[in-house]
Order: sequence, then structure tokens, then C-alpha cells
Amino acid sequence: MNDKQPNLERKLSLLHATAINMIDMVGIGPFVVLSVVAQIMAGPYFLYAWIAGALLSFLDAMVWSQLGAALPRAGGSFHFLKEGYGEKWGKLMSFLFVWQTMIQAPLVIASAAIGFSQYANYFFHFNFWQEKAVSGSVVILVILLLYRKIESIGKISVFLWVIVLGTMFWIIGGGIANGNFLEPIKHINDGFSLQHGFVAALGFASVKTIYSYLGYYNVCHLGGEIKNPSKNIPRSMFISIAGIAILYLSMNISVASVLPFEVLSTSKYVVSDYIKTLFGPTAGGIATVLILIVAFASLFSATLGYSRIPFAAAQNKSFFSFFGKVHPKLNFPHRSLLVLGAIAFVFSLLFRLKEVIDGILAMRILIQFIGQAIGLLLLVKRKGKSYFPWKMPFYPIPLFLAIIIWVAIFYSTGTKMMISGLIVISLGLIAYFVSSKMKWIGGESETEA
Repeated sequence: MNDKQPNLERKLSLLHATAINMIDMVGIGPFVVLSVVAQIMAGPYFLYAWIAGALLSFLDAMVWSQLGAALPRAGGSFHFLKEGYGEKWGKLMSFLFVWQTMIQAPLVIASAAIGFSQYANYFFHFNFWQEKAVSGSVVILVILLLYRKIESIGKISVFLWVIVLGTMFWIIGGGIANGNFLEPIKHINDGFSLQHGFVAALGFASVKTIYSYLGYYNVCHLGGEIKNPSKNIPRSMFISIAGIAILYLSMNISVASVLPFEVLSTSKYVVSDYIKTLFGPTAGGIATVLILIVAFASLFSATLGYSRIPFAAAQNKSFFSFFGKVHPKLNFPHRSLLVLGAIAFVFSLLFRLKEVIDGILAMRILIQFIGQAIGLLLLVKRKGKSYFPWKMPFYPIPLFLAIIIWVAIFYSTGTKMMISGLIVISLGLIAYFVSSKMKWIGGESETEA
């Protein structure tokens, strides 16, 4: 018999939701991939890769908004896939999503921790093991901070959001004050040629920029804790993407207006070097500290959102029941948080950042992004448009465009990562059929841990 569980509480406002999204989006990503994107594109038109990332985010956010407003529950995509694919296939698709979340969510958390430790080398020049010790310690600290009530987390999120925005405004303000802010825009098409080589480079570079935009949907994973979700979930996503797109483009333009392209495309600490060039070594050090805080904020937000997914699936009897417990006093899914944190800790010790970035996208695209878009099509066909309190403009054109672009991005992750993503799905299929046969999930014999 199940013990009576405390319910999640709707305590997060539009401000909280937007802050959680934005601090998830602006992690270490834009600071460590800026030079990588410029190097891949090999010219001032590298800005197009950041525009492409924003475009895909807007299109995909329409899918998330229509589903999130209609199904505002903890776990986000778990419910979207379960409802979208219906009685026959919904349970399988939602299980596969949670299965891959148990791997890719810790990869996301680990990527922020690894990026944090690598950027900290600006000060400390860690050896390999010292760097890994730092990344593992950062994961542990985040878990400790998240072990509390949701209203306290909302306040922490807003505080971190203010630091994120302040850091970005300082970086952008430096470029504007320099007087050459518009130069990169004037020369964006220098050497540009719309040929196969450019399209291929744009695809590879967009893998990195889209990684930097990921997180606009974090509010959907916290759907059961959002006030007025049918309005605040879509609003928070579009506000977040618009704000972050402006900040990313402005930051890239600012850096390109100060540093020569050769430096911009090769520096490991490009934003710190940019601030150092403008304001001196002390300012460069302060900028590095702020970037590390921004990376930590993203890690905080991502871990918060992902911890709700196994919990939601377990409560729905679609995943292992161990994860379905809420802390009796603090009212949050503590087991889910601790397990994901433990896996992320191990990943932070095992992998390098480039492998993690490509792996994150390859693993998620087929089930979560493409699968979810197809699920929306099926749900609209079955329930009708009136079922949805928020409807995307020009439906279903944005949805089909998003699917086409996601397919291209999946291909751009490379053969190794595509195969890895398919292997994870295959293992998930095996786990699903074995667990169903053994009645480890969803069956009458399931016991509470």
C-alpha cells in the first residue's frame, strides 16, 4: 500500500519560471563554445550559427508551449509523450524518454561542471585530476543547495538570474563603449559564399550554439509547480529565448569588435581575454569569477528541472517506483535528485566537454525533440485544437520546420554520436520489455521502496 504523499505546490511565478529558464540557458556553454563556433565557421559570418540556434529554439518552443500549457505537470516531456502517443505507444515512448533522461540529464549536469572546472584553469592551472576533483565537488554543492523547499529555490534562482544578466550586460557594455560595436555586423558577409562547405560548417557549428540555447523548456519539467501554467509556461519560454538570443548575439558582436578573429577563434578563455583587453588583468579576473558563477547557476537550474522527471514517471507507475517519493518535510523529489546527482558526479569524472556536448544532443533529438513534435501532431488529431489553451501560430508549419532542422542537427553530431544515441534507445527498449514482463513498473506487484 502506498503511503500518502505530500503534493507539489504551485509556488513559482512568471518571474521565477523565466529566471529558471534563463540561468539554465546561460551556463558555461556560450563562453566555451564562442571560439569553437568561430573556428568552425572560419569567418565573420560565424554569427549566423547563433541566429540559427535562436531560430530552432523559437520553433521548438512552440511545440513545448502548446504541450506545456495543456499538460502542466512535473516531468514535462514524460507526460507529453505519454499523452501524445496514446494508450498503445505512449507508455513505451514515455519510458524511453525517462530512460534516456537517466543518462543524458547527468550528462547535461556534468557538462556544466566540467566546463566550470576547465574555465577555472584561467586562475589555477589544474592538472587532470585536480580538474576532475573540482567538477565533482561542484556537482555535490549543487545537490546540497537543491535539498530544500521549492519557494526557497525560486528566490535563489532570481538571485542567480540577476548575476547572469549583470555579467552579460557588462560584457556587452564593454563592446558598445569601445566604439566599434557595429563593425562585426558591417562585415558579417565578408568572404561569405552560400556553398556546400558553408552549409556543412553551419550544421556543425549549430550543434554548439543550440547546446547553448538548451534550457528554454526547463519550466515544463516544473509544470506542477508553476502558477497559472497555461499562460506562464509559454510566456516564460518566449521571453527567455528572445532575451538570451539578444544577449548571445550582442556578446559575440562585442567580443568580435575588440579581439582579432585569430584570437577570438583560438582562445580558451575568450571572454576573459576580451575583458582583460578592454579593462586590464584585474577586470579579466573579475569577469572569470562571474562566468564561473553563471556556469554554477546553469548547473543549479538544470539539476532542479531534471530531478522532476523520474519522479513524475514513477508516480505515474511508468518508471521504477523508488523514484516516486517526495521528501516528507521539504516536499520535493529527493530520491530522484540524489540519484541523478550521483550519476552526474561519476560522468563529471569520466568525460571531456566536447564528447558531452555532442552526446547530449544526439541522445535527445530522436525521442524528446522529434518524438515530442510527432506526439503533438497525434494529440491534436485525437483531441482537437480546442483541447489546447495555447496554440502555435500557423500550425503545423513551425512543427514541421523544427523536425527538419532537428534531423539535420542529429546528422551533424557525427556517426559516432548518432550510433551512441541509437544504442541508448535500443537498451531502453530492452529495459522496457524486461521490466514490463517482470512487472517492475506499472504492475500490481510493484512495491514501494
